[in-house]
Amino acid sequence: MLGLLVLGSSPSTAEWYSDQQAIMGTEVVARLWHDDPEQGRAALAAVMNELHRIDRHFSPYKPDSELSRLNREAPEATAEQPLTISAELTELLSRSKYYGELTGGAFDVTFGSVGRLYDYRSGRQPDDATRKALLTAIDYRRIYLDRKEDTVWFGHSKLYVDLGGIAKGYGVDRAIELLRARGIEHASVSAGGDTRLIGDHRGRPWRVGIKNPRAPEDVAIVVPLNNEAISTSGDYERYFVDAQGERIHHILNPRTGTSARGIISATVLGPRAMDTDALSTSVFVLGLEAGLALINRQPEFEAIVITDDGRVHYSDGLIDPEE
Repeated sequence: MLGLLVLGSSPSTAEWYSDQQAIMGTEVVARLWHDDPEQGRAALAAVMNELHRIDRHFSPYKPDSELSRLNREAPEATAEQPLTISAELTELLSRSKYYGELTGGAFDVTFGSVGRLYDYRSGRQPDDATRKALLTAIDYRRIYLDRKEDTVWFGHSKLYVDLGGIAKGYGVDRAIELLRARGIEHASVSAGGDTRLIGDHRGRPWRVGIKNPRAPEDVAIVVPLNNEAISTSGDYERYFVDAQGERIHHILNPRTGTSARGIISATVLGPRAMDTDALSTSVFVLGLEAGLALINRQPEFEAIVITDDGRVHYSDGLIDPEE
């Protein structure tokens, strides 16, 4: 879920405060305007502390995280003896299941049942037999969640949840909530490809850059935004090229357990980063026609899609700048 750059000149006054840290397996950048240096720095510290907390709870790579506990214990739980989880994890699973339903399974946090067997650094992927055998474990409907009781059990012994398509957006939203509670009126928080903005950039729009998928150091499109969230899913951050010359990337089609094809960058704009995070992944998996149709049915969201032929496509509410 990487692909966004918040553009702007270096801070011209001491009233812009920023911090940058490696959290949740990506680069987190927060920038805010404040007239009090101590309060500005304290607000930035609160943002980073909250994102570290979310990472501790929901990272699949930390064996003591709540998500790791879920994946260990929920397959052994039953309807009669479900696993008790936090209200926060209940909310994340509930929202994930909602997007599973909305997208007909294109968004599915149980993709990790196969996805956990890919290693993009070492160029490792499951063989066809292993992948196909695990496809029955990719099914968000087998997450049996009781929202009132905050309990859950899995209906498949190999089911494995990965919240990578929604947790960063959720973390960005939590950071924005903390800043708003402190009275911050101008701010940007980004976690990899997920960004949310408060207000404007002191009298002008924030300028958010969408990376060129085949030259990620370059910006392909600049989007002016105020009070908005924006997320990009791309095939160019976590990938390797296999022996057949095929790009194997981390955005998997839940139906096949293999890298989704056709789109190389999908960007979604909307009110909350948790939603734009999930929807950008969904559009990427669905493909151009079905992905844009999905966004066009959501009144608060827009999308910018780059297909594998290099063409840029827009949802109905956006104007192609070349027209």
